[in-house]
Amino acid sequence: MKGFLSVKVAVSAALLVAITGCSTLSEPTWQEDTTYKLTVLHTNDHHGRFWQNKYGEYGMAARKTLLDQLRAEVKAEGGSVLLLSGGDINTGVPESDLQDAEPDFKGMSLLGYDAMALGNHEFDNPLDVLAKQQGWANFPMLSANIYDKATGERKFEAYKIFNKQGIKIAVIGLTTEDTAKIGNPEFIGDIEFRDPKVEAKKVIAELRANEKPDLIFAATHMGHYENGNNGGNAPGDVALARFLGEGDLDMIVGGHSQEPVCMEGPNVANKSFKPGDECKPDFQNGTWLVQAHEWGKYVGKADYEFKNGELNLVSYNLIPVNLKKKIKVDGKKKRVLIQDEIAQDPAVLEFLKPYQDKGQDELMVKIAKSNGKLEGDRGVVRFKQTNLGRLIATSHMERAKADFAVMNSGGVRDSIEEGDITYKDVLTVQPFANIVTVTEMSGSEVLDYLNVVATKPIDSGAYAQFAGISMTVSNGKVSDVKIGGKALDTSAKYQFTVPSYNAAGGDGYPKISGHPGHVNTGFVDAEVLKDYLEMNSPIDVNAYAPKGEMVYK
Repeated sequence: MKGFLSVKVAVSAALLVAITGCSTLSEPTWQEDTTYKLTVLHTNDHHGRFWQNKYGEYGMAARKTLLDQLRAEVKAEGGSVLLLSGGDINTGVPESDLQDAEPDFKGMSLLGYDAMALGNHEFDNPLDVLAKQQGWANFPMLSANIYDKATGERKFEAYKIFNKQGIKIAVIGLTTEDTAKIGNPEFIGDIEFRDPKVEAKKVIAELRANEKPDLIFAATHMGHYENGNNGGNAPGDVALARFLGEGDLDMIVGGHSQEPVCMEGPNVANKSFKPGDECKPDFQNGTWLVQAHEWGKYVGKADYEFKNGELNLVSYNLIPVNLKKKIKVDGKKKRVLIQDEIAQDPAVLEFLKPYQDKGQDELMVKIAKSNGKLEGDRGVVRFKQTNLGRLIATSHMERAKADFAVMNSGGVRDSIEEGDITYKDVLTVQPFANIVTVTEMSGSEVLDYLNVVATKPIDSGAYAQFAGISMTVSNGKVSDVKIGGKALDTSAKYQFTVPSYNAAGGDGYPKISGHPGHVNTGFVDAEVLKDYLEMNSPIDVNAYAPKGEMVYK
């Protein structure tokens, strides 16, 4: 597959017309004993990455070149293409967030997406923003399990029918139930997120009775969890495939867990997968399960053959979009392309550039004001509790509705001076785009966790800032722990936040990303801090000043 990336494809602006599925359908017209080629391309968890990163990786302009190239190759072989997204277009990059993801949805239209699943982050904004985004997209946003509480009717299209060379294909959309738990109640209070497994079964029955499709795919935003072990998350794609009848779904194009779904064997994920490696998708109960990591880093490509009503997977690949790796050259680290460079489509680049420029300008817009310095200087925040460390932890705690919060001081990169605060200030303080995670543990587990985290040495990035909790630290042990002002109950359950970096074991913290009670909220730390500052402006720095909650002996 690597060789085709070197092919240069010239595409005129006239080709920037989205390719969408036909919705006016007749009965299937495929011929018996004839082999048809069908390719499904897919991405997921875009999260505002319409522009390439500072290393020149991914970005929608390069993705357009790749997609056009793949379409041309499939067409030359007499096949057809379906392009799907597993959702979460919103939230993650300020240039996109500040413009309600307009460049992203309009960009997807230019790239020719056929349909997408609604992700939980499509509900980070008021519903009128989502309605506006639907207007920008010339493809359907699907979800069969989201209902209007007032009417009891589905809020969005449940499925879309496509006709590819006479093959009638139904694509169902499904959204994680966790949206109700991690979404903003202010925006989702009037809608209900029902069990997607049950709704999928219902829709499949409707389709078979009324539409009689040859193939049924699902575009989902539910997550892929190895062998169905979803821990603290709502059930994902594996559980969905197992819940349905064997082969009820031919394919699940997923998202939400933000990983490349590549398997070593049955129910065993390939955790050492690297860009450019061979990828074998998961197969559960007669259904192929795929996911293309995140941010448009890859385009997933599933090549099928359809004959006499049967669908067979011929090949699968995750194609890196200008991803790079570090190598040593003359003793120095250098980033080099893993595969041949994919040129950025000039017309898409020209279309997106004004949005990128505008986003940069809007970073300087005032979002809040403070009456004093929020302390994040390295020589202070790594030695003691500070008002900024506690403010950041508080913002995480409140967004996740947790009982307390842990924030590593190494994730606090600067102070915010008295006066006006801009989004650029926020990104200077939190530049790493860590995700806020929330974990539920018993009180005894929390105590064990704190005995590791709260005893990290000063003058290190591991030194922890806290909110919602107090304790005494002495001789490498914690005592007198109080959460929300009440003494820790070892038999009670508590929820706390910690950045994804630390949840994965960063800074020597206990690795809790695999804990049964662990949930990745998907909220980027800088975005959470920005929203908190906006909602609580003007900021009284004294309200976050430490008041003896942490006693070190």
